[in-house]
Amino acid sequence: MPLNIKQLGLTDYINTWTDMKCFIDQAPIKDELWITEHQPIFTTGVNKKNCLIPDSNIPHLFVDRGGKITYHGPGQLIVYTLIDIKKNRLTIRELVSILENSVIDFLKKNKINSYSKIEAPGVFIDGRKISSIGLRIKKNYAYHGLSFNVDMDTNPFSLIDPCGFPGLKMSQLSDFNIKSTVEQSGKEIALIINKKLNLHYEQNNKY
Repeated sequence: MPLNIKQLGLTDYINTWTDMKCFIDQAPIKDELWITEHQPIFTTGVNKKNCLIPDSNIPHLFVDRGGKITYHGPGQLIVYTLIDIKKNRLTIRELVSILENSVIDFLKKNKINSYSKIEAPGVFIDGRKISSIGLRIKKNYAYHGLSFNVDMDTNPFSLIDPCGFPGLKMSQLSDFNIKSTVEQSGKEIALIINKKLNLHYEQNNKY
């Protein structure tokens, strides 16, 4: 089932978070992917255990996604998934795998080898994290989604334990001399996600 893919540009985190919840409350007919990037902000998910809040001028917000603390800023792609997992016959683990493998496939197209870890959702390159995933389920909808570092200031990550892992280093697409914008990378990754979701849906609706 094809998704609506929307390019939102640079957005305020709180406004977009509110819009996601309103979208779900309206019982939408069609699932969507939202492509965006945010003004600088630290966010901490529902797993707050041992999360240290940085002493920084960058704002911090507790949110309702899974996972621990992370950073968002300009040059980082965010793909928000507004997907009815019941309708699409998806488990959360299956959706996480689809998101991870979509990023891995995108990187492979750019001749970059990457991998996922069962104990740490996201995508890694040589031990450095390039993509993170955090989701929330409400009314059968999975929302929030994935972040992917395109070409950003990664210094704020040094102020936190990214995703709860002390000393975890971050990578980004620009480290590999690949020039891309958030909009371009977002479109490519979103199309891969759409294709994988359609394939999953078709395979699980055969009689």
